[in-house]
Amino acid sequence: MKIALIHDHLAQDGGAEKVLKVLSDMYPDAPIYTLLYEKKQVSKYFKGKDIKTSIIQRLPGGVKHYQWYLPFMPMAVEFFDLRDFDIVISDASAFAKGVITSPSTLHICYCHTPTRYLWDYTHQYINELRYNKYLKKVISLLLSKIRMWDRLAADRVDLFIANSETVQKRIRKYYRRDSIVIYPPVELEQFSVKNDFCSKDLDIQAESCLERDSLADAQNDRGYFLIGGRLAPYKRVDIVVEAFKEMPDKNLKIFGDGVDLKRLKKIAEEVDNIEFLGRVNDKEKVELYKNCEAFINPQIEDFGITVVEAMASGRPVIAYREGGAVETIIENETGIFFDKQNKESLIEAIKDYENRKFDSEVITKNAQRFSKNIFRESINRFVKEKHKEFKK
Repeated sequence: MKIALIHDHLAQDGGAEKVLKVLSDMYPDAPIYTLLYEKKQVSKYFKGKDIKTSIIQRLPGGVKHYQWYLPFMPMAVEFFDLRDFDIVISDASAFAKGVITSPSTLHICYCHTPTRYLWDYTHQYINELRYNKYLKKVISLLLSKIRMWDRLAADRVDLFIANSETVQKRIRKYYRRDSIVIYPPVELEQFSVKNDFCSKDLDIQAESCLERDSLADAQNDRGYFLIGGRLAPYKRVDIVVEAFKEMPDKNLKIFGDGVDLKRLKKIAEEVDNIEFLGRVNDKEKVELYKNCEAFINPQIEDFGITVVEAMASGRPVIAYREGGAVETIIENETGIFFDKQNKESLIEAIKDYENRKFDSEVITKNAQRFSKNIFRESINRFVKEKHKEFKK
């Protein structure tokens, strides 16, 4: 049984790339087709893999400035010749699902989301572009053309897997297709719980395992809230920065990099309780999760791997009540929600958090639902069953 994997592009290290890594480990002989790849990313996760790229890889600026070639990406992905494969698995949030397969090939799409800048996020995306209104009109026309292609491309998929119930609803809304949900894998084994947070001994000593007043030493270790990841406007980190500007007695650490970093730093000017850490390695991230008071998730995520990583570290999450967070967080047990996407609502949630008790054992147990083993077993079973049905 010959299998091929298709991915949008290997130009960043995100949740989709982590899924592709697990799929590639599951099917080690499967080549990886992708529009383009950044060699640094490939050497880290896909060393020795057979990676086949589109013509965009060889165009001037095709890797560093691949956004220039957005109008040509539908055509580029259609050029891939997949006639020799029995199964094609596309790992997609944009163009990968548009590959053309033969009648004898089963195409399964693991969908991270219908392309957000084409559908539910399109108006906000255009507004956030730093171009004049005339160029924005041109871009709007371009996106309209790609949107029509995207809708047709969805019909080429035989079976959809959604990475969350949130995405499942979008697939039904925009593509008019059914799907099953298999949550993405999180490398839970990388994360660990700080021993003095929620042990039974600590519960005896204090009213709450997170009570700072009677456990001053533990407070010194975890005296900060945490947020991080790719810093883009839609992540709404600005809400968190604005909130902590009004809470000078509380510390905030922000890890990650992105197009919104400069704006966020400007908002946080002349404030000494907010720290920007830049990009951090895996070891540093583990320590940040382990030692924080709570992780903050102010955005609408398709799934939200950082939320699960924080829970795998035994830390509660303060999240906006939308998107994947609603599926991964158990309210008042592994975290709490705020209902309006603004600083006032977040401040109230932080105050609410400080009056609650959380148990790290309960939090980490919840995170186990999203293990890599469960993902592998679910995908393997689905692919085998559906291919058997397809052949009949």
